[in-house]
Parts: sequence; C-alpha cells; structure tokens
Amino acid sequence: MDQTPWLGKLATSLAFALCALPAYAQTAQSPTLASIVSRGTLNCGVYPNFPGFETLDRDGNYVGFDVDFCKAVAAAANVQLKVVPLTATERFPALVSKSVDMLAMVTTRTASRDFGNGLQFAPVTFYDGQGFVTRSKNKIKSAKELSGATICVLQGTTSELNLADWFRSNSLKLNAVTFASEDELLRAYEANRCDAFTGGIAIIAGRRTNFRDPAEHIVLPEVISKEPLAPVTAEGDEKWSKIVAWTIFATMIAEEKDVTAANVEQAAKDSADPELRRLFGKSGSIARDMGMDPDWATRAIKAAGNYREIFERNLGVKTPLRLERGLNAQWDKGGLIYAPPFR
Repeated sequence: MDQTPWLGKLATSLAFALCALPAYAQTAQSPTLASIVSRGTLNCGVYPNFPGFETLDRDGNYVGFDVDFCKAVAAAANVQLKVVPLTATERFPALVSKSVDMLAMVTTRTASRDFGNGLQFAPVTFYDGQGFVTRSKNKIKSAKELSGATICVLQGTTSELNLADWFRSNSLKLNAVTFASEDELLRAYEANRCDAFTGGIAIIAGRRTNFRDPAEHIVLPEVISKEPLAPVTAEGDEKWSKIVAWTIFATMIAEEKDVTAANVEQAAKDSADPELRRLFGKSGSIARDMGMDPDWATRAIKAAGNYREIFERNLGVKTPLRLERGLNAQWDKGGLIYAPPFR
C-alpha cells in the first residue's frame, strides 16, 4: 500500500501546527527560564540589608538598586519576584544549587570568581572602589594611619581580600575582625569593637546613614581597589545568562533613548527608532531568539525604569546616599555605562 499521501497530509498538519504556535515558542527555551515560568516566580538572592542596594521598606517589601534589577528580570520573564535574603557566604552555594535563579547583591566580578565557582557574571551595574570609615574623633586623616587598628570587614567578600593585600603592600599591621552579616558588622563598629570598617565606597556611605549621628563618621580618602559590581547567574544555562544580561542592557538602552517607566508603552507602540523597534519586538527576531515574547523589554522597563531612574531613585543625590553618577554615567557623558547595540 502506498503511504505517500498519508505522510504528506501528516507533514502538512505538523507544519500548520508549528505555524500556529507563537513565534517565541519555536525557539528552544532556557531550562532555567522554563522552571521560572512553571513556578511563576523568579527567585533572586539579595543581602538582608544594604542601604541603597537592598533594604526593607515600611511595608516590609525589599527595595533598592539591586532589587530593581531583580524586578526588571522578573517582569521580562512575566513572573512574580521572590526576594531571597542571603549572607555573603551563602550566596554562591545558593546560586550553584539552584536555590535562587540569580544574585543581585553588590557582588564584585573577579578572575577567581569567574573561573572557580560555577558563576556567570552579568554586565556591571555599578562601578565602585573600596574605602574606609572611621570616627572623626580619632583624628585619622589617611588609611595608612590604621596600622595596628582594629578593622571590621564582611567575611567571604573581596573587601576582606583587598584589605589584606593593601595592608601587606603598604607594610602595615592588619588587625581585622570579620563578620558574617552587615548587621553584626555595624553593631560591632557602633559598640567600639573596631576603630574602622571597610567596604565599597557607595556601600559604606549607605551604612553610615544608619548611624545615630552620621556626621561623627568620616570616609578616608584612599580608594584601595576596583569594585565592578554585577548580578550573577550560574554557569550551565547560557541562554538564561544572556536573558539576564540583555534585560540589564535594556535599561541602559532605555536611558540612552529617553525611554522611561512612564512612557515605555507609548514608545513601544509609536517609536520609529530602528533600535527601539527591535528592542520592543516590532521588527527583527531577537525576542524569538532569546525564547521570550515580544513584550519582554517593555515589561522590564515599566517595572523598574531605565538605568537613570534606577540609580537616582536608590543612590542619587536626592537619596540619603547622595551619590553623583560619576563612573556610573552613560558612556557619552564621561561614564562607563555602555550597552552593546540591540541589533
């Protein structure tokens, strides 16, 4: 019996069924994204308390610079956000074990972390450097006067390693006391258990705002390291890592193009800018290639805003941290924030 007509009809039916599927469904999906969509939540690891970056508001919700990038990725995936508080020592094991889908917790990208921990770093979201805070009554003008002084530092961080390197290279005597959490470190400093504490400049500026009288504490002038801070995903799902990366880039592109949380839906509908049309799924195949629906970037920007909005809302000159953009300005305004072309 000739099977050809039957096979032809089957092939036609299959082709019709595939054409009926949404375009983004025809591309192999990231296993991590599939799991996130199935459970309906993105699990994002953050610190329990890092003023400006992640902290609880009066309603008990996490807010901050890092949290906003979690919100953007969750919105891109069209799921709810679940914030998972972690300590510095818990964060990488939680990511590698898939207890969380990503980290956004002021994590410095380094060579050893790139090669030795099963980690994949997203684009840098904040460029910082490490410094020191001490009490103004100590009359200390330079970190080089801290030889032999007791210094509080967070355990399991690059700050701990940089501290040891800097003291060794300057032939200074190091007397460090390490703590597992931010709250423990700050309580110890306020209780005069240490003469100074160290961390990223933006971070220690945020910590200082929690003191009863912030003016009694000064940031010393030395910057002892480069601290490129970035969200992190686990190795093994390259497509998911790229989705996180390009969601971050989308907030940067939005700033370049003056697209905000308030006008993104109108821009997605009406913009004739070729790059924005690709970003918003009006042309090209990038959304399909990502395994995302065409509105992923619109949702991300609406949820978190563009990079400028995220920075100013959490860290900028009108916040308690009072930070200028500095290195975190756009590339065309003297900074290092730079998104590759969405093409």
